[in-house]
Amino acid sequence: MRIPDDSFIQELLPEFVDTWLADMTEKLPQYISSKNSNDLYRLAHTLKGSCFQFGIDEIAKKGIELMELTKQEKWDESLAMGNEIITMFGDAKNFLIAEGIYK
Repeated sequence: MRIPDDSFIQELLPEFVDTWLADMTEKLPQYISSKNSNDLYRLAHTLKGSCFQFGIDEIAKKGIELMELTKQEKWDESLAMGNEIITMFGDAKNFLIAEGIYK
């Protein structure tokens, strides 16, 4: 994982990652089970933009993929992509811990 050199972004990254882990873990299954494409699309769109702003491009690109799957109402694939994103945020958290950025 690449993280920005900006110390301000590095300071905010732990909370950012924790918030997205919680949001994805909580909201993804709800939106999938209720087939709520509007809220799932909005979640994916916000994820994409937020991650690009924080320099976490790998996850942002997965957000784009989740947006497309949501538009097509491919629920099983959306769930799998969402779970992949959750795993990526978990990996990001572990990376931040290893780098001493996560306090």
